[in-house]
Amino acid sequence: MCGQRHVVLFIAVSLDGYIATENEQLDWLFEVDGEGDNGISAFYETVDTVLMGRKTYDWVKKETINEGFPYQDKRTFVFTNQFLEGEPSVQRVHEDLESFVNQLKQESGKNIWLVGGGELVSSFLKADLLDEITVTVAPKLIGKGVRLFPETNSKHNLSLKQVQTFNQFVELHYVVDRL
Repeated sequence: MCGQRHVVLFIAVSLDGYIATENEQLDWLFEVDGEGDNGISAFYETVDTVLMGRKTYDWVKKETINEGFPYQDKRTFVFTNQFLEGEPSVQRVHEDLESFVNQLKQESGKNIWLVGGGELVSSFLKADLLDEITVTVAPKLIGKGVRLFPETNSKHNLSLKQVQTFNQFVELHYVVDRL
């Protein structure tokens, strides 16, 4: 894979494995004492392409309506069969996931950020398209909600690359081992 761009999942999760509450809220995440921006800015500089599912795109648009779309400076693709309204910088992808992502990985540039959500993460795992996973764990148990890794039949081995702490948050950076 030398010279190829990597697809990186960079995401925050509760200690019990949820990325959002049942009603798709992240308020629990902002109740934790972090440090600075918890490493987001440094990570953001390593990517030039952003991938997300339709539900995540709709959530981001709704939550940032007053600030503007946060990924305007990156190539952004949303995986959906539905028409997308709004952001001119966002492109809809409704073709084969594996072909599309493998084509992106062959292009020159920085890494590719898989923002989420859980269903798309599951699809990437099934297709063996993830190269790295960085999970920032918040010391919160929220009981139920949107799982980071919905049940799948795919299995992956990971190698720990780095651990960082940001006050109460712990960032775990893994490389996905190819079986």
